[in-house]
Amino acid sequence: MEKQATHTGGILTNRWKFALYIGFFAGCIWGAVKIVEHYFKFTTVSIGFIAEPFFKHSFFDTWAGLFVGWVFFIGLSIIAAFLYMMTMWKLRSPWWGVGYGAVWWAIIYLAVGPFTGMTYWSWELGLYTNITDFCLFLVWGMFIGYSIAIEYTDRRFTHPIHKT
Repeated sequence: MEKQATHTGGILTNRWKFALYIGFFAGCIWGAVKIVEHYFKFTTVSIGFIAEPFFKHSFFDTWAGLFVGWVFFIGLSIIAAFLYMMTMWKLRSPWWGVGYGAVWWAIIYLAVGPFTGMTYWSWELGLYTNITDFCLFLVWGMFIGYSIAIEYTDRRFTHPIHKT
């Protein structure tokens, strides 16, 4: 991570590179979890659900489709990290990230997804799929939100501890 020295002697992280970094790793880590949960049949929605409008569904049953879906999930994570960085980067609690993930789940599974062909309606997916994917988006959002929040609101670096 490229860091710049400030006039007060502290170090600042480039916000946009950091958001790219967090989004990339959120997509890699939680995309891998999404692949595992689909492999073990915890969910019927594959990792390629974001790319579903652009490819045939049978494509995502192949290894190439799995990786294309993973790349699309990484792209979604980078976009989500940039949006979080622009709007909520000064919020200190992990609960903001959990809520952020819940909003993304609602947008994808209740609003945009069924209309674009990414997912079926949530009542058609089944209870286990809904719970599994909702929980995945909660921890995905918390990862993005709390990682960004800790970087920019951590008080350890703004108020030094004095030795007594």
